[in-house]
Amino acid sequence: MKGSQLTVFADNQSHRKGHKTVVEWILEQTTQAGIEGATVIEVSESIDVHGKYHAARFFELVDQPVVVTVASDDSRIDALLDHLRRGGVRLFYTRCPVEYDVLGVSEAEGGGE
Repeated sequence: MKGSQLTVFADNQSHRKGHKTVVEWILEQTTQAGIEGATVIEVSESIDVHGKYHAARFFELVDQPVVVTVASDDSRIDALLDHLRRGGVRLFYTRCPVEYDVLGVSEAEGGGE
């Protein structure tokens, strides 16, 4: 399948949207856009969209930068970007064309061993 990979960069784990962390909110928006999978990656260091340095330190893990990556068909990525834009949270993202698929056979398809 062909589509896009979207990577969204969150300033830090403590960044909030209402009562949720921004990461939780991004994952919720991902589900609402019909995308079934996402990967959250905790990053050791980054510079945010404002030029501020963030790093995971032993006593300050709440400042640890986080990246959320998803891959899906373009219409679902477009829907996710629309949800994120309407959310009012300032986020940096990258979008790249990708080819993706699932390898192996699931147990539901009779391939369990």
